[in-house]
Amino acid sequence: MQTASKKVINGWAMYDWANSVYSLVITSTIFPAYYESVTKNNGSNEVIFMGRKFVNSALYNYALGIAFLIVAVMSPILSSIADYKGNKKSFLRFFCFIGSLSCSLLYFFKGNDSLWVAIVCTIIACIGFWSSLVFYNSYLPEIAAPEDRDRVSAKGFAMGYIGSVILQLVCFVFVFKPEWFGMQNDATLPARFSFLLVGIWWFGFAQLTLFRMPKGLPAALRPEHNILSNGFIELKKVFIQLNHLLILKRYLLAFFFYNTGVQTIILVAALFGSKELKLPTDKLIITILIIQIVAIAGAYIMAKLSEKFGNFQTLLGVVIIWILICISAYQIANISDEGKDAEMYFYALAVAVGLVMGGIQSLSRSTYSKLMPITKDTTSFFSFYDVTEKIGIVIGMFSFGLIEELTGSMKNSVLVVMCFFIIGFVILYFTLLKEKQLSISTKDVHTI
Repeated sequence: MQTASKKVINGWAMYDWANSVYSLVITSTIFPAYYESVTKNNGSNEVIFMGRKFVNSALYNYALGIAFLIVAVMSPILSSIADYKGNKKSFLRFFCFIGSLSCSLLYFFKGNDSLWVAIVCTIIACIGFWSSLVFYNSYLPEIAAPEDRDRVSAKGFAMGYIGSVILQLVCFVFVFKPEWFGMQNDATLPARFSFLLVGIWWFGFAQLTLFRMPKGLPAALRPEHNILSNGFIELKKVFIQLNHLLILKRYLLAFFFYNTGVQTIILVAALFGSKELKLPTDKLIITILIIQIVAIAGAYIMAKLSEKFGNFQTLLGVVIIWILICISAYQIANISDEGKDAEMYFYALAVAVGLVMGGIQSLSRSTYSKLMPITKDTTSFFSFYDVTEKIGIVIGMFSFGLIEELTGSMKNSVLVVMCFFIIGFVILYFTLLKEKQLSISTKDVHTI
């Protein structure tokens, strides 16, 4: 196949530009810091939700875990239906809408009295963001030839980081200089206005992607079944195909573990810096911004390394770096517990995270697309990728929150995350060995 025109590729990458503001502003910087600040009661971190007491950060982690569980359950059915009907663009549009709308509705979250707004909108925004990515990612093998997928995937992530940084800087102006806009009388207004901007940005720029992406063609016609039955038929077909794709199956298992670690760290980094290291909000947000900027270069660096050394070899190296990051985070928390200044260490760690954060996500996506067989069921295949990712995040977030509640410290949760990386590394290593052992002519081997 031939890679699509530059216009189509740029239109596809623009969705990363559009929705990555959710990842930065809502899950990484302003919202977590704002949530942690306004849910404190006279210095206490406990909140009451649905009649039960929670540690505020643990409740936030549980809410995200529930959202990812919902995505994991419903995305295989929705994606298989999308492949059957050829209407993945409609699903992309729907989840983009509910995700962006929920971000905007966070404007009405002012504190514990409206805690339900934060939890409900957090869950729905998360569902919208990650569900839309199933259909967005499934376009990659349709618009890019195998030899171009690392580059195109990296372009999408880089566009996302650039776009999110631009809006983050705009939000900084409101948060740090509220008097310029007459917002100084309400301490919550600048942050809440930022949430509104995220929704508008996400929905607005996504229209370019929706305009340029092909509508999609139905994978099959089975008039004897209703639409839900056809969805399960498509899903079953992918299950059968996966059983004959040994390397792809093993890669998915490795991805499950190491990506659980990656996504958990991304989602809890801001709360970790705030609660464990006692970093002020302004320094914490700037640190996350540094991570995003460095990640732009990281995505392209990993694409180049994969060209030289291969995807599996590059991924193994990156996972080792993530293991070292976990060890460093634990030690930095110990330094902070001893009353020493750990701020500079955290900045250095942030640079390391940035270098590997975008790279491992971009390379994981393109590696999966290379291992896929030639098929019209691209959305259904990417639903397995998505389900693997989401179930891992559910386990990661609930584990992180539970260990924090049991031990009273996030640093102990970091050790659990490190175990996910170690397991993922071992499985990925043996997958590489198996790929080398198999004959290049074996049908389920795709040289990457």
